[in-house]
Amino acid sequence: MATIEHSEIVHAPPERVFELLRRVEDFADYSDMIHAIDVLGDDRYRWHVRAVGMDWAFDVVVTEIEAPHTLAWESLDGVKNQGRYRLEPVQEGTRVSLSLTYEIGNRLMEKAVNKAARPMVGKVSRQILERVEARLNG
Repeated sequence: MATIEHSEIVHAPPERVFELLRRVEDFADYSDMIHAIDVLGDDRYRWHVRAVGMDWAFDVVVTEIEAPHTLAWESLDGVKNQGRYRLEPVQEGTRVSLSLTYEIGNRLMEKAVNKAARPMVGKVSRQILERVEARLNG
């Protein structure tokens, strides 16, 4: 499994940032790579993502909600992945840290994805947090 981490400061209090991050179905509004997120019920969602020239769909379930500090999920099918947002109050607002682990069964595809994944996840994470901050402060 590969792990990618990203951290950003959002200029808003943790409670307000968490409130938006908790609305998983809105993530499609925050990133150009996320085409849609379908609500399946019981904290389950189907993500539709366009990355490395391919369309990916996978179902996830939110596994941990500890407002306003932690939001975690794991995939139920498709690309095997787990992620966790940690929110920490800082003088400027909130430090939001993302940790994402994933595993792709096909070695050739995994090699290609690994090369593109770090910058791609960093870009998506930055987009999401920038758009969350714009929504909070706009």
